[in-house]
Amino acid sequence: MLDRSSTPRRPRAARALIAAAAAAVLAAALLLTAPTPAAAAVSRAELALRWAPIHYQDVDATGSHALSGQSDYISKVDFDGDLNGRNNWDRAGQAGTSLAAHAYYSVVETSTHWYITYFFFHPRDWADHPFFETEHENDGEGALFAIERDGSTYGVLRSAVTVAHSDFYSYTPAGSTWTSGRESVDGTLQFQASPHDTFQHPVTAQEAQGHGLKAYPQYAINGDGLVYYPSTVAETPSSGNDRDVRYQLIDIFAAGGLWAQRSNPSLFASLGTFAGDTSGDCGVGTWSCSTNSANAPWGWDDGNDVPGRGEIASDPAKLSAEYFTVPAGLARSYSYNPYATAAAALAEAARTALPTVD
Repeated sequence: MLDRSSTPRRPRAARALIAAAAAAVLAAALLLTAPTPAAAAVSRAELALRWAPIHYQDVDATGSHALSGQSDYISKVDFDGDLNGRNNWDRAGQAGTSLAAHAYYSVVETSTHWYITYFFFHPRDWADHPFFETEHENDGEGALFAIERDGSTYGVLRSAVTVAHSDFYSYTPAGSTWTSGRESVDGTLQFQASPHDTFQHPVTAQEAQGHGLKAYPQYAINGDGLVYYPSTVAETPSSGNDRDVRYQLIDIFAAGGLWAQRSNPSLFASLGTFAGDTSGDCGVGTWSCSTNSANAPWGWDDGNDVPGRGEIASDPAKLSAEYFTVPAGLARSYSYNPYATAAAALAEAARTALPTVD
């Protein structure tokens, strides 16, 4: 017989069920209170794809050098299957070559910002009339986007600087905290939804023939034209008036990529300047054909501003500090910048290279 201080013993099965229930409750409590693991940091490729512009390309199909509009298609540098810069004019539009849409990018980082340079290549910079116009083999124009690292996955885009031949143009999105600095802001960077992802992308545009690049609509499509959308695939336009063409990004710093080829004499005449000659019909029917006249991002230069040749890509924090007033400030030391491996050579090229004529 049990006294008042005794506790009845439960059957073994009941005790097991109670223990299991208690363990389940404890596990649920731990699940609710334990911190969730931090999301993986976005990769540079993902960052470049997210901010890559929707790109309007005007197309001119008139004249023999237009190749029925194909001279205004963007492409890879090795669209013809080789890294010889001196045969690109001749091989543009020939059978066996590919004008599938590609663009190049590089990302450098500081503790406060990501800087993404986008580079659009054409095999020809061309003209269709004889009056005071030059043309040349290869053509390279592009843009720099400054992204503030605000703690969100992709940051917030604060500014753009575009390259139109030997001049830079600066833009800020609506609501940006950045304002004019040593250079005046030239306009508002617009955004547009892409049918191929869920993001609003900045919008850029290139003129036909010479391919200067500005924020849309400072350049725009006039008649025929292409609208390129950033993607993970490369499409070839169906015609010179295709308004939905996906382009694929290529990392400038990829193994064996454009930066790794910077000393290849078949592709580059000097550091940052593509090799190009006067072979084929370049210059025929117009004023002239110039040689070695296109530039990679580390050769871009606006000779009227403070940043040196190529610093739009290799030292974009310096350029941003010059072009804009940044209320929160920006770090000037880089945590990732492969261009810095050639800092001395880039400085020497900036000192001795001929003026940009792209």
